[in-house]
Amino acid sequence: MIVLNVTYKCRPGMREAFLEAIRAEGIDEASRAEAGNLKYDYYLPFGGGDELLLVEKWQDADALAAHGRQPHFLRLGALKAEYVNETVIEKFVLPE
Repeated sequence: MIVLNVTYKCRPGMREAFLEAIRAEGIDEASRAEAGNLKYDYYLPFGGGDELLLVEKWQDADALAAHGRQPHFLRLGALKAEYVNETVIEKFVLPE
């Protein structure tokens, strides 16, 4: 299993608009529906701020690679260009 903790450091005041755009375009639901997806959830930090945390769990490397080729994944990249200053990805590979 592969776990990704993706921290989006949004432009000031843009975090909620970014999250709303993700939901409005169905990016979160489309990702959850992919073969090999075990978890795809966004979290807001306690106390506010401009960060948004995405926790993803994928069955294996093939499922994660396929995710990276999906149209909704590419659309997320375009949204990031509009709303996000920096993206930090922590990747964990867990034994099966």
